[in-house]
Amino acid sequence: MLLSLIYITILDMLTKTKKSKIVKEHKTSETDTGSASVQIAVLTEQIKELSSHLRKNPKDNHSRRGLLKMVSKRKKLMEWLKREDEKEYKKITKKLGLKTK
Repeated sequence: MLLSLIYITILDMLTKTKKSKIVKEHKTSETDTGSASVQIAVLTEQIKELSSHLRKNPKDNHSRRGLLKMVSKRKKLMEWLKREDEKEYKKITKKLGLKTK
């Protein structure tokens, strides 16, 4: 049972190559790996993958809690980005296809 949970967790995580591709697409400078727009893009991809996992496994409440935490973190980052740099906020929401308020 525990082994199957670990296996599922490994499958649902972003791979290094996928994450580095996302970072490369959304970075603002050559050394940028942690700006708000990069974090939002990575969280969005993780949310998509976890949502598809939850469609297949509707009783997985532990993963659902993790999904809600990720959505909350992305929301806070987006609110901060909108407050600090509205131009970047509009660019990232359009690029990722996210709803705006």
